[in-house]
Amino acid sequence: MADDKRSRDKQAHDAERRQREREIAAELERGDEIEPPMEAEELANLEAELEEVTFPTTGNEVVTAIGDHEIESVEGSYSIEELVPETDEETFDSPAAVRVQVQRPTVAAAMKRVVEASKTLRNTDFSWTQRKAYEKTFQELKAIDADDDDEGIQVIGDWIVERIRDKETLPTSRAVRREAAKFCRANGYQIRNDEWLGV
Repeated sequence: MADDKRSRDKQAHDAERRQREREIAAELERGDEIEPPMEAEELANLEAELEEVTFPTTGNEVVTAIGDHEIESVEGSYSIEELVPETDEETFDSPAAVRVQVQRPTVAAAMKRVVEASKTLRNTDFSWTQRKAYEKTFQELKAIDADDDDEGIQVIGDWIVERIRDKETLPTSRAVRREAAKFCRANGYQIRNDEWLGV
C-alpha cells in the first residue's frame, strides 16, 4: 500500500474501528458497574428488535427503525430515540454496539445531547477517543453517588452543550473532567488526584 494521505487515513480509521470493537467486547464482559440496572430480558428484547436493522448502520437508521422501542431500567422508561444520537456520523457495527450504547441510559442520554450539539460545529471532528473520555467522565459522575438524581451528569452535559454553542468548539476532555471535579467538590464529594476526575 502506498504511503499517501488516503492510506494513512484508512489505517487510522481501521485502528479506530478495531479499538471500538475491543471496547464493545470489554463493555459486554463487565456486568459489575453501577449502571445498567437494566434487566437481561430488556436487552434481549432490544436485540430482537435490532434484527430488522442491517449492520453496520447509523444512529439515524437505528432511530428510524426502532426509535419508539421502550426499554425499562430502575431509573425509568426510555425510548431508543432518547438514547441514540440521530446523526449519520454515529455508526454502529453490530447490535452489540447499540446495546452498549443504551445499557447505561443516563449516560447515553447525556452523550446523545453532546453528539447532536457537536454536529452544529463546522470542521470539527469529534473523535472516538474524545467521545470515550466524555462518556467515562459521565460514568464517573454516576459512580460518585449512584443514589442521587444524576444532577452531575445533567450539569456537566449542559455545560458541554453551552460551551459548544457559546465558544463554537468542543471542550477538551481535560476541561470536561476539570468541570466535573469542580462540581463534585462543590457538592461535598471527595475526589482524589489519582482518580479520573482528579485533574
